[in-house]
Amino acid sequence: MSKYKCKICGYIFDEDDIEEGLNIPSGTKFDDLPTSFKCPKCRMAKSMFEKID
Repeated sequence: MSKYKCKICGYIFDEDDIEEGLNIPSGTKFDDLPTSFKCPKCRMAKSMFEKID
């Protein structure tokens, strides 16, 4: 699984360890998130994330 980093605030979305409270099932791939997904820290769009693995 991979990790994705928000280019704005540095929040890490880890496909292996999804943060509680996001209402996203564990193991969900970043690419499978809806386009409406926003960074839980700064609310930037999914397109503002870059793969870091």
